[in-house]
Amino acid sequence: MFARQYRPALFPVTSLIALLGLACLGPLRPSTAGDVSASGDDERPRHLFICAGDQARKAPDFLAVINFDERSNDYGQVVATRAFPAPDASGNEPHHIGLSHDGKTVACGGLLSVLKAQKEVFFFDVSDPADPRFLSAADPPLSSITDEFHALPDGGFLVTMMGGPEGHAPGRVAEFDKNLHLVHEYPEHPPADGFNPHGISVRPDLDLMVTSDFICPATTLHADAGAMDFRGSVRVWDFGRREIVRTITVPGSGTIDVKLIPNDRRRRAYTAAMLDDHLYLVDTKRGTATAVFDFSSIQPGGWPQLMRMTENGARLFVSMNQAGKVVMLDTSDPRHPRLLKILELGPQSGPHYIALTRDEKRLVISDYFLNEDSFGKVHAEGDHKLHVARVTDNDLVLDPRFAVDFNTAFATGPARPHGVAID
Repeated sequence: MFARQYRPALFPVTSLIALLGLACLGPLRPSTAGDVSASGDDERPRHLFICAGDQARKAPDFLAVINFDERSNDYGQVVATRAFPAPDASGNEPHHIGLSHDGKTVACGGLLSVLKAQKEVFFFDVSDPADPRFLSAADPPLSSITDEFHALPDGGFLVTMMGGPEGHAPGRVAEFDKNLHLVHEYPEHPPADGFNPHGISVRPDLDLMVTSDFICPATTLHADAGAMDFRGSVRVWDFGRREIVRTITVPGSGTIDVKLIPNDRRRRAYTAAMLDDHLYLVDTKRGTATAVFDFSSIQPGGWPQLMRMTENGARLFVSMNQAGKVVMLDTSDPRHPRLLKILELGPQSGPHYIALTRDEKRLVISDYFLNEDSFGKVHAEGDHKLHVARVTDNDLVLDPRFAVDFNTAFATGPARPHGVAID
């Protein structure tokens, strides 16, 4: 395995060109990541954990803890923050988050840590949420561009790493054990047709895992003169062997997320193609992807992105970043999803990451996707707010008591909130 010191520093911009000129190969759970709160005897959610970055990219990135206990007088107040440690403190672009199965460890991914040759996965002890402690950081040698986490029942995580060591294809899925040590980066021999995994979903009962390819990361930056190279594919894995057994081509592109349908005997999943406004029903056995809902009926070009499902598979929530909306679908008939609710968050709000409480009574929404500032092509800033919506069988209603604005909540200045986990 490669030692970390052999990875070249890729920032500032003078060195960035070497990274970004690299061509991407190819033409292109239910998971506990963001779906539910951690396991435990007390079903009442108590805290939110949010991975956030300084908007100016100068102050340290940080983990924020927010009171999520509705019975508390401090509901919606910041409980604590813990900065990422030097020398990897700033400019990581904190992205998705993982909460361990026992609820004691948070993992924050640095989407753009590779640009400064920094560690990319940051682990925190949150057994005392009022005083989170940094534990360790990791830098998988064969991959970069940290995305989604899946908590393993015996401890540790699977993590989608969307890029290779320098941000191109192929990426990997990294596994960390309960001691947060890197076990391996999968698959052993990755596909050469644009393997850039972002979404992940697991059904251990079927020995089944799926990942979705989103984009070749290097093509999002200005040093790559071409257009952004979006993907449209879902990979079907043998979960136990950690091997890809099938690739399913999706007609649309920008398949940022994928969710296996709980309890579905036909082993099906949903994925949304961000650029063609469609929700696809994926048959992992037959290798097909069929369009079953048209998001353009809500707003064309609305960018359907992340998804969460209820445990019975009957409700699907989808963030629409450019539309400023979150939609709720009735998926009790997987082939014919039915629109139940459009939650309006306003123009330029930019909802992206969503997390559903374990009791499925509240949905948490963070308004920020990605802004690559002067060095990149993606500028989806959002308004940096955190929302809570109450969930009923057929409705989503914003909670007026909860109002957290990451532009003003911290002394270090405006921050960009991304991944949200619930304890």
